[in-house]
Amino acid sequence: MMRMRGFVLIAGPVCLALLLSWPVWPWLWGEWWSNPYYSHGLIVLPLSVYLGWRRLSGFRGSAGYVGDSRGLVLLLISVGALVAFLDLRAYYLAGFALVGLAAGLLWLFLGAEALCQLSFPLAFFSLALPLPFVERATLPLALWTGSCSTSLSAWLGLPLVINGNAISLPNAELVIGAQCSGMNSLTALTALTALVAYVLIGPLWGRIALLCLAAPLAVLGNILRVTNLLFVAHYWGADVAFRYYHDFSAPFFFLVALALLFPLSRMLQCRHVRFDRF
Repeated sequence: MMRMRGFVLIAGPVCLALLLSWPVWPWLWGEWWSNPYYSHGLIVLPLSVYLGWRRLSGFRGSAGYVGDSRGLVLLLISVGALVAFLDLRAYYLAGFALVGLAAGLLWLFLGAEALCQLSFPLAFFSLALPLPFVERATLPLALWTGSCSTSLSAWLGLPLVINGNAISLPNAELVIGAQCSGMNSLTALTALTALVAYVLIGPLWGRIALLCLAAPLAVLGNILRVTNLLFVAHYWGADVAFRYYHDFSAPFFFLVALALLFPLSRMLQCRHVRFDRF
């Protein structure tokens, strides 16, 4: 009887939270399917759930759960924020309120220690929440990437003329647009680097430094990709460069940036993987 009462006391607020947050999920699903900068959310969500389940299982076996009424404060604040943001149709903010709602429920029913155990899965899921300024930042990032790539290409001896975001080669005319920003690689590599930093054994400063290197690595990989694209356009034509090579080069240079994480992690004294965190 006591177990049944405890189950009802927990299941009721959880079901209510799911009902309140339901409008957020179709929006998130649509963004993950259609927004190229957040397609990694389709992987981040199940990974976050799996990591949370593993952490919670280990914690349960060693200590047990002791609820904390202080979690009710965070829960009520998150519910109020969620309702307000949904009313304003600010779904990206509602997504963060959803994370706060989950944290409040964990704190209330399982206690502060359980919330601490699940802090990374919650933070990791936050990396899949689409931010509106990301898309607005693609064109400035693309222009800066184009400037770096054309400077590098000219230094390597490629004959080109630059006029704003237009690039003239002897056999091709190219325009640097938002598709050259590499923003999709940046967001995906940031999430992946966060996961790598989490599972590695090493000093905290080393793992934080590794996470901070995600953005520079993604940007560097994209600069090299655009530079390489200019050389392909020069020697084989713009049609080959943009119709065929453009799409295949993106995953290749993403993997190059990802591969650089391994020597960098060793330099930062993060050399081994903690499999219990999976």
